[in-house]
Amino acid sequence: MIKLRGAFTAMITPMKGDGSVDYEGFRKHIKNQLEGGINGLVPLCTTSETPTLDEDEEEKMIEIIMNEVRSWEKAKGVKVPVIIGAGSNNTRDAVRYTERAKKAGADAALVVTPYYNKPSKEGLFRHFEAVSKVGIPIIVYNIQGRTGTNIPTDVLARIAELPNIAGVKEASGNINQMMEVIAQIKSKHPDFVVLSGDDGLTLPLMAAGGDGVISVVSNLTPSLITQMVDYSLKGDFDSARKVHYRLLPFFKAAFVDGNPTSIKYAMNFKGLPAGAVRLPLVEVTESAKKTIEAALKECNL
Repeated sequence: MIKLRGAFTAMITPMKGDGSVDYEGFRKHIKNQLEGGINGLVPLCTTSETPTLDEDEEEKMIEIIMNEVRSWEKAKGVKVPVIIGAGSNNTRDAVRYTERAKKAGADAALVVTPYYNKPSKEGLFRHFEAVSKVGIPIIVYNIQGRTGTNIPTDVLARIAELPNIAGVKEASGNINQMMEVIAQIKSKHPDFVVLSGDDGLTLPLMAAGGDGVISVVSNLTPSLITQMVDYSLKGDFDSARKVHYRLLPFFKAAFVDGNPTSIKYAMNFKGLPAGAVRLPLVEVTESAKKTIEAALKECNL
């Protein structure tokens, strides 16, 4: 099974002023990421505004990213994993989306905890058991703040025993839980990757033995996030710390008025393809704009 270590971008979906998907902007965004040295890409995640995309749009985006990345790999002789978002609160849909990712040739699927339903521990296990049977590496996505349900470490340990479970994107915000996952699961399964889902917690998680990040901030700064993760993987935490503290103000500002609204504003401000957001998301407030602009200046971005 592929080991997904490094810096991965949770990709925004560029949109035009009328709210339609800007496919050429998406293509440009992919190229900017690849040229910035990012280790891998994660389309159709929460940051992609997937809840408001229809399946035709999603399939077009999958086609674009797979073509762009595979062409890059062929030209450069490097591997750039693509992890396609495949989550749903309907297990049958999550299986179908995971099958779609496999058919497209993705390297893995990112499957979020079922949201709104608030399943029991057994329900959580059976949900991931179902997607694991598709036959593609699965990254479990734990983010209680959006789903309403945390995946306890004992449940994740059961899930980790299933075939094709490659690791977890940990966005619980609880560093103690993240360390439990490393101590209780990764120690038993060294190939089980533990990726941060919070940019600001990437450095402490990697210092504790984590494997990288699925980053929002890298939409704007792929090279710096990749540097920080690369330094950490090499054990050069002095250098990693310098990058972390340089970016710290923006780690906060990138979520000051929600995600992906804040990162999209920052990208638009810097002339990168991002564009509008779709309802129920709206543009960030005037005060948030000032906070984001000040952070960009402070971080010399």
